[in-house]
Amino acid sequence: MTGKRFWEIGGFVAGAILIAFGVVAIYMGVDGRSTVRDSLKAEQITFGTADDPAVAKYADQWAGEQVTTGEQARAFAKIMHEHALEGSGGLTYAQMGRFVSADNPDDPAGTSDEAAALKDEEGNPVANGARNTWVTATALSNALNMSYMAEQLSLFGIVVGVALLLTGVGLVILAFAVFGQRAPETETAPSRIPGATATS
Repeated sequence: MTGKRFWEIGGFVAGAILIAFGVVAIYMGVDGRSTVRDSLKAEQITFGTADDPAVAKYADQWAGEQVTTGEQARAFAKIMHEHALEGSGGLTYAQMGRFVSADNPDDPAGTSDEAAALKDEEGNPVANGARNTWVTATALSNALNMSYMAEQLSLFGIVVGVALLLTGVGLVILAFAVFGQRAPETETAPSRIPGATATS
């Protein structure tokens, strides 16, 4: 096998591999995007009405609609975060104690001191409901944000797949154009018979 033939075959093989990778990447990206959207639809999450300040701020165009895309999931996560802040009086998880304060039970800040905590009938400290609500809201918001990230990664995979596919096709065309041409066969001149003379 000549060196030229080796490079020609190598170009075709490399191009075919890139085309295959591109097709697989596109398939995985489309499948991942579809999975994210199907999972969101199954949760039956619906935006509130536009009179909710958080909905008006982050998802006015989707008010009253079901969450079906990663972008909508991200907007709903922001709404949940806004509601969690409202419920905690603007306090974050780290700013709230584990228990309800005995001195001020309505204060969402609470206390982490068991001695200063409000006790139930059995004498156990009462858990801070505002803090627990924040934990739940944060967990759900993170799940929705993961849906957004997964959909974006799926789109990135599709873009990469298209790039690989086009690169593979271009490499095959280039290999064919550069190495696929065969050198034209040269015509041999007819041999003369010794002693023969040209006739007029």
